[in-house]
This record gives sequence, structure tokens and C-alpha cells, in this order.
Amino acid sequence: MEHAIEHEERGARGAFHLLQGARRVGEMTYSRTNPSLVVVDHTYVDPSLRGQGVAQHLQDALVAWARDTGTKVVPLCSYVKVQFDRDPAIRDVLA
Repeated sequence: MEHAIEHEERGARGAFHLLQGARRVGEMTYSRTNPSLVVVDHTYVDPSLRGQGVAQHLQDALVAWARDTGTKVVPLCSYVKVQFDRDPAIRDVLA
């Protein structure tokens, strides 16, 4: 099953959305606290897709974007926090 990730940011809020066709099946949201810092506050995956790596796919997009833009991340979302605790290879984007 192919998924497309879209990123949007409006004002101080942003999100990575995972789409399956035209349907949003997952999202990871954040708040921007300054031009180079975001606080990730929520991850959602449609119940029919849980356990299939959707949240990891969203986090991979977040980390790649943070690296590309020089943005640092504060993980308040419990899923994201656990993933940063488990994987030292992505901690370079932590604030």
C-alpha cells in the first residue's frame, strides 16, 4: 500500500499528513515556538493501519524536514518521545 506524505504549516501550527488516496490516514502535528524550533504534540494513525509503520513513516518525514531546514524538535507526543529515546541516530534534531 502506497502512502503520500504532505507537509503544511500555517502560522504557528504545522502537520505532516499521511494520505491513502484522498483519505487522511495519519498525522503528526507540531507548534512552532520560534523560527528554528517546533514542539511535536500529537501523532494519530487510523485504527485500520496501526502496527504497520505509519507513525514511523510520519516521523521519518519530520526528521528529514528538520534536518533540511535546520529546525530543532521538542518531542511532547509520547510516541515521538519514545522513538527519540530508542534511536540515537535521529537525536541530532532534538533541541
